[in-house]
Amino acid sequence: MKLVVVIPTFNAGRFLDPVVRRVIGSAGHEDLAVRIIDDGSTDDTCMVARDLAAADSRVGVITRVHNGGYGAAVKDGLQAARELGADVVACVHADGQYAPEELSRLLFRLKDFDLVQGSRVASGTALLGGMPLYKYIANRALTGLGNRVLGAGLSDYFSGYLVYGSRALREIHFASLSQSFDFDLEVIACARAQKLRVGEIPIPTHYGDEVSHLRPWKYGLAVLRVMWRYQRGHYHVR
Repeated sequence: MKLVVVIPTFNAGRFLDPVVRRVIGSAGHEDLAVRIIDDGSTDDTCMVARDLAAADSRVGVITRVHNGGYGAAVKDGLQAARELGADVVACVHADGQYAPEELSRLLFRLKDFDLVQGSRVASGTALLGGMPLYKYIANRALTGLGNRVLGAGLSDYFSGYLVYGSRALREIHFASLSQSFDFDLEVIACARAQKLRVGEIPIPTHYGDEVSHLRPWKYGLAVLRVMWRYQRGHYHVR
């Protein structure tokens, strides 16, 4: 089984080296490739990524000249993974907020699901891990709405720590989805619309001094738009 780990990154040069090394140490796959997607960073992200690629042939770098958004970077990574012949793809964030060490547990759950997400909430430790209270409250409200509309029965729709099985890679039309942070929710919406199996596992969460580029109000409106489009059957069209 070929595993490709996609790491979208924007101005995360100080976190990238340890995250990539933890991914490689935790993946547990002989047939492994890592693709770092530098989304137009203005710090030393590109230099760090190229140093990692020079040190390990399993690591490659895709450089986007201009910042196109989180979803745009993930889509480039997914396309690269398909071209590499990936059977499974994992998306790991570059800032270390979600532990790469949980990757093997996420992969294991693919025996029962087509798409698996790490949940910051399922373990009940999100606030202890430093999740800001306003984010926690917004997450609970929007997750409740998500379960009413999408019906996946998840405890967290928004972590973005996703593992894609072969059917999800084959059947979801990623190119048509958002360029921004609501991309991951659209992936789940597509999976639900196309009768793919969506599951989750609890993951620990660490909120440190990383800089978030997500704008809460804009993201909240984007989430509501995804729910509205799902109800109108938008994601049911292959």
